[in-house]
Amino acid sequence: MLKVKAFIFSPVQENTYVLYNEQGKAIIIDPGCYFSAEQETLKNFIKDTKLDPVQLLNTHCHLDHVFGNKWVYDEFNLELYLHPLEEQVLAHAPRSGERWGLPFENYDGPLHFLQEGDTVNLGNDALQVIWAPGHSPGSICFYHQEQQLLIGGDVLFHQSIGRTDLPGGDHQTLLNSIREKLWVLPDEVKVFPGHGITTTIGYEKRNNPFLV
Repeated sequence: MLKVKAFIFSPVQENTYVLYNEQGKAIIIDPGCYFSAEQETLKNFIKDTKLDPVQLLNTHCHLDHVFGNKWVYDEFNLELYLHPLEEQVLAHAPRSGERWGLPFENYDGPLHFLQEGDTVNLGNDALQVIWAPGHSPGSICFYHQEQQLLIGGDVLFHQSIGRTDLPGGDHQTLLNSIREKLWVLPDEVKVFPGHGITTTIGYEKRNNPFLV
Protein backbone atom coordinates (compact mmCIF):
# COMPACT_ATOMS: atom_id res chain seq x y z
CA MET A 1 0.00 0.00 0.00
CA LEU A 2 1.54 3.27 -1.12
CA LYS A 3 1.07 6.55 0.67
CA VAL A 4 1.56 9.86 -1.15
CA LYS A 5 2.84 12.99 0.56
CA ALA A 6 2.82 16.24 -1.40
CA PHE A 7 4.81 19.41 -0.76
CA ILE A 8 4.40 22.76 -2.53
CA PHE A 9 7.86 24.23 -3.07
CA SER A 10 9.61 27.24 -4.63
CA PRO A 11 8.19 30.51 -5.96
CA VAL A 12 6.83 28.48 -8.89
CA GLN A 13 4.56 26.51 -6.49
CA GLU A 14 5.65 23.10 -7.74
CA ASN A 15 4.32 19.84 -6.26
CA THR A 16 7.03 17.56 -4.90
CA TYR A 17 5.95 14.02 -4.04
CA VAL A 18 7.19 11.38 -1.64
CA LEU A 19 5.74 7.91 -2.17
CA TYR A 20 6.31 5.41 0.62
CA ASN A 21 5.18 1.99 1.81
CA GLU A 22 4.59 0.17 5.11
CA GLN A 23 8.24 -0.86 5.27
CA GLY A 24 9.32 2.78 5.28
CA LYS A 25 10.93 2.71 1.85
CA ALA A 26 10.38 5.90 -0.15
CA ILE A 27 10.68 7.39 -3.63
CA ILE A 28 11.19 11.13 -4.10
CA ILE A 29 9.66 12.54 -7.28
CA ASP A 30 10.44 15.99 -8.70
CA PRO A 31 12.10 17.58 -5.68
CA GLY A 32 11.38 21.27 -6.20
CA CYS A 33 12.79 22.47 -2.88
CA TYR A 34 14.56 25.72 -3.70
CA PHE A 35 15.09 27.39 -0.33
CA SER A 36 17.00 25.84 2.56
CA ALA A 37 13.83 25.94 4.66
CA GLU A 38 12.09 23.81 2.05
CA GLN A 39 14.96 21.34 2.09
CA GLU A 40 14.60 21.13 5.86
CA THR A 41 10.85 20.58 5.53
CA LEU A 42 11.42 17.61 3.23
CA LYS A 43 14.27 16.27 5.35
CA ASN A 44 12.28 16.53 8.57
CA PHE A 45 9.28 14.74 7.08
CA ILE A 46 11.50 11.87 5.95
CA LYS A 47 13.19 11.76 9.38
CA ASP A 48 10.00 12.07 11.43
CA THR A 49 8.19 9.46 9.36
CA LYS A 50 11.26 7.18 9.66
CA LEU A 51 11.56 6.76 5.89
CA ASP A 52 14.46 5.33 3.92
CA PRO A 53 14.58 7.08 0.50
CA VAL A 54 15.68 4.58 -2.15
CA GLN A 55 15.06 6.31 -5.50
CA LEU A 56 14.95 9.77 -7.11
CA LEU A 57 12.69 10.28 -10.13
CA ASN A 58 11.94 13.21 -12.44
CA THR A 59 8.74 13.33 -14.49
CA HIS A 60 10.56 15.92 -16.61
CA CYS A 61 13.40 18.36 -16.08
CA HIS A 62 12.09 21.91 -16.27
CA LEU A 63 13.82 23.99 -13.62
CA ASP A 64 11.03 23.97 -11.04
CA HIS A 65 11.02 20.17 -10.94
CA VAL A 66 14.79 19.79 -10.56
CA PHE A 67 15.73 22.51 -8.06
CA GLY A 68 16.26 19.88 -5.36
CA ASN A 69 17.87 17.08 -7.37
CA LYS A 70 21.41 17.86 -6.26
CA TRP A 71 20.37 18.32 -2.65
CA VAL A 72 18.60 14.94 -2.63
CA TYR A 73 21.67 13.35 -4.22
CA ASP A 74 23.98 14.89 -1.63
CA GLU A 75 21.66 14.23 1.33
CA PHE A 76 20.47 10.70 0.53
CA ASN A 77 22.98 9.49 -2.09
CA LEU A 78 20.23 8.91 -4.66
CA GLU A 79 21.10 8.95 -8.36
CA LEU A 80 18.61 10.39 -10.84
CA TYR A 81 16.15 8.44 -13.02
CA LEU A 82 14.57 10.22 -15.99
CA HIS A 83 13.56 9.74 -19.62
CA PRO A 84 16.54 10.01 -22.01
CA LEU A 85 14.93 12.90 -23.91
CA GLU A 86 15.11 14.96 -20.73
CA GLU A 87 18.89 14.86 -20.46
CA GLN A 88 19.25 18.02 -22.56
CA VAL A 89 16.38 19.69 -20.72
CA LEU A 90 18.16 19.00 -17.44
CA ALA A 91 21.41 20.44 -18.81
CA HIS A 92 19.57 23.62 -19.87
CA ALA A 93 17.75 24.12 -16.55
CA PRO A 94 20.35 26.36 -14.84
CA ARG A 95 20.22 28.82 -17.74
CA SER A 96 16.46 28.94 -17.37
CA GLY A 97 16.96 29.56 -13.68
CA GLU A 98 19.17 32.55 -14.37
CA ARG A 99 16.58 34.03 -16.74
CA TRP A 100 13.84 33.54 -14.15
CA GLY A 101 15.99 35.04 -11.40
CA LEU A 102 16.15 31.65 -9.68
CA PRO A 103 19.77 30.50 -9.96
CA PHE A 104 20.57 27.06 -8.60
CA GLU A 105 23.22 24.37 -8.63
CA ASN A 106 22.28 21.56 -11.01
CA TYR A 107 22.50 17.84 -10.39
CA ASP A 108 25.65 16.46 -12.02
CA GLY A 109 25.62 12.85 -10.83
CA PRO A 110 24.97 9.65 -12.79
CA LEU A 111 21.84 9.41 -14.93
CA HIS A 112 19.61 6.35 -15.30
CA PHE A 113 17.08 6.29 -18.11
CA LEU A 114 13.45 5.18 -17.99
CA GLN A 115 11.47 4.24 -21.08
CA GLU A 116 7.81 3.72 -21.91
CA GLY A 117 6.63 0.48 -20.34
CA ASP A 118 9.40 0.25 -17.74
CA THR A 119 8.44 -0.48 -14.15
CA VAL A 120 9.68 1.28 -11.03
CA ASN A 121 9.35 -1.00 -8.02
CA LEU A 122 9.02 -0.05 -4.38
CA GLY A 123 8.78 -3.27 -2.43
CA ASN A 124 5.69 -5.07 -3.71
CA ASP A 125 4.33 -1.96 -5.40
CA ALA A 126 4.95 -1.31 -9.10
CA LEU A 127 4.78 2.01 -10.92
CA GLN A 128 4.34 1.78 -14.68
CA VAL A 129 6.24 4.37 -16.72
CA ILE A 130 4.04 6.16 -19.28
CA TRP A 131 5.76 8.38 -21.84
CA ALA A 132 3.54 11.41 -22.49
CA PRO A 133 5.45 14.07 -24.46
CA GLY A 134 4.18 17.50 -25.45
CA HIS A 135 4.88 19.64 -22.41
CA SER A 136 8.46 18.44 -22.56
CA PRO A 137 9.97 15.87 -24.96
CA GLY A 138 10.59 13.24 -22.31
CA SER A 139 7.69 13.83 -19.94
CA ILE A 140 6.76 10.64 -18.14
CA CYS A 141 3.99 9.72 -15.72
CA PHE A 142 4.11 7.03 -13.03
CA TYR A 143 0.97 4.87 -12.78
CA HIS A 144 0.11 2.58 -9.88
CA GLN A 145 -2.62 0.33 -11.22
CA GLU A 146 -3.66 -1.35 -7.98
CA GLN A 147 -4.37 1.91 -6.19
CA GLN A 148 -5.43 3.76 -9.34
CA LEU A 149 -3.12 6.72 -8.87
CA LEU A 150 -0.99 8.64 -11.35
CA ILE A 151 1.94 10.94 -10.66
CA GLY A 152 1.45 13.05 -13.76
CA GLY A 153 4.05 15.81 -13.84
CA ASP A 154 2.95 18.76 -15.96
CA VAL A 155 0.93 16.76 -18.50
CA LEU A 156 -2.59 17.10 -17.11
CA PHE A 157 -3.93 19.52 -14.50
CA HIS A 158 -7.29 20.18 -12.89
CA GLN A 159 -9.23 21.70 -15.81
CA SER A 160 -5.99 22.51 -17.63
CA ILE A 161 -2.93 21.04 -19.33
CA GLY A 162 0.80 21.71 -19.31
CA ARG A 163 2.11 24.74 -21.18
CA THR A 164 3.58 24.02 -24.60
CA ASP A 165 5.39 27.28 -25.40
CA LEU A 166 8.72 26.21 -23.86
CA PRO A 167 11.52 24.67 -25.98
CA GLY A 168 10.59 21.14 -26.97
CA GLY A 169 6.90 21.66 -26.27
CA ASP A 170 4.17 20.96 -28.79
CA HIS A 171 0.46 21.55 -28.20
CA GLN A 172 -0.93 18.86 -30.49
CA THR A 173 1.58 16.30 -29.22
CA LEU A 174 0.44 16.99 -25.67
CA LEU A 175 -3.23 16.62 -26.56
CA ASN A 176 -2.44 13.35 -28.34
CA SER A 177 -0.49 12.10 -25.33
CA ILE A 178 -3.39 12.78 -22.99
CA ARG A 179 -5.97 11.18 -25.24
CA GLU A 180 -3.87 8.15 -26.18
CA LYS A 181 -2.00 7.51 -22.92
CA LEU A 182 -4.15 8.86 -20.09
CA TRP A 183 -7.74 8.65 -21.31
CA VAL A 184 -7.32 4.87 -21.61
CA LEU A 185 -6.87 4.65 -17.82
CA PRO A 186 -9.92 4.07 -15.59
CA ASP A 187 -12.00 7.14 -14.83
CA GLU A 188 -11.38 6.60 -11.12
CA VAL A 189 -7.62 7.11 -11.42
CA LYS A 190 -6.51 9.96 -9.14
CA VAL A 191 -4.06 12.34 -10.82
CA PHE A 192 -1.36 13.99 -8.72
CA PRO A 193 -0.14 16.84 -10.97
CA GLY A 194 3.03 18.90 -10.95
CA HIS A 195 1.07 22.01 -9.96
CA GLY A 196 -2.29 22.61 -8.37
CA ILE A 197 -4.83 20.27 -6.83
CA THR A 198 -5.44 16.60 -7.50
CA THR A 199 -8.08 15.52 -9.98
CA THR A 200 -9.29 12.33 -11.67
CA ILE A 201 -9.17 11.03 -15.21
CA GLY A 202 -12.97 10.88 -15.40
CA TYR A 203 -13.42 14.43 -14.17
CA GLU A 204 -10.98 15.78 -16.74
CA LYS A 205 -12.61 13.81 -19.55
CA ARG A 206 -15.88 15.55 -18.73
CA ASN A 207 -14.69 19.01 -17.72
CA ASN A 208 -11.25 19.86 -19.11
CA PRO A 209 -11.82 22.72 -21.58
CA PHE A 210 -8.75 21.78 -23.62
CA LEU A 211 -10.00 18.26 -24.29
CA VAL A 212 -13.80 18.09 -24.16
